[in-house]
Amino acid sequence: MGNLFDLTGKTAVVIGGTSVLGSAMAVGLAEHGARVAIAGRNQKKAGSVLEQIEAAGGDGQAFFVEVTVKESIQELERSIREWAGGYDILINAAGVNASTPFFDLDMEEWDYIMSVNLKSVVMACQVFGKGMVESGKGGSIINISSVSSGPPLSKVFSYSASKAGINNITQYLAREWAPHRVRVNAIIPGFFPAEQNRKLLTPERTEAIMRHTPMARFGNPEELKGTAVWLASEKASGFVTGALIRVDGGFGAMTL
Repeated sequence: MGNLFDLTGKTAVVIGGTSVLGSAMAVGLAEHGARVAIAGRNQKKAGSVLEQIEAAGGDGQAFFVEVTVKESIQELERSIREWAGGYDILINAAGVNASTPFFDLDMEEWDYIMSVNLKSVVMACQVFGKGMVESGKGGSIINISSVSSGPPLSKVFSYSASKAGINNITQYLAREWAPHRVRVNAIIPGFFPAEQNRKLLTPERTEAIMRHTPMARFGNPEELKGTAVWLASEKASGFVTGALIRVDGGFGAMTL
């Protein structure tokens, strides 16, 4: 069968590829042979991710995208077609968070978090999913959810609701696109300290997280690489779609 995790000849698009988790997964795909498009707003960060990819012997390119604007996503899709001729893998990793108490939440913040975390994924799946379906070659879409998708964590109301939506649309699209060999899955990361949640990690909250995580530690972004590569590879996960894969140190298995 050859290497189950060989992505040679595949092109991956990582939206939010400049984030801590997105960049780790992008490098992981490149390490297994994929050509990787890093899409985000911060081109300086994108350049840093490209340096990591090239240091690993991989091939990549940086692209600008404003994930809340469909026209920008469409332009990204056209640019990647010009660069690589097509694409096989999409990771939706853009995300924002906030700890605004429920009664203080204004709809502007709600709309922004929903737009970045959920609406952007819907639009990216419309644009890139359509390309995968019409290509006849299939593909793999990997959405990044959260342990807060259900049951929701305290202090992150809007974020939790947006990630619950990610789980729902992942399974909806998995059903719709299975006949076209387009697989749609989600990764549910546990606690991986990153820019969007570091300010929420007070000593008290960190202690509570450790009590509820059997492995009693935070995750390392590198520990998401294997799951991303597995889901990206049709050889390794060709019969996996609509799955919500936890990478959380046992957080979701904990009760007392």
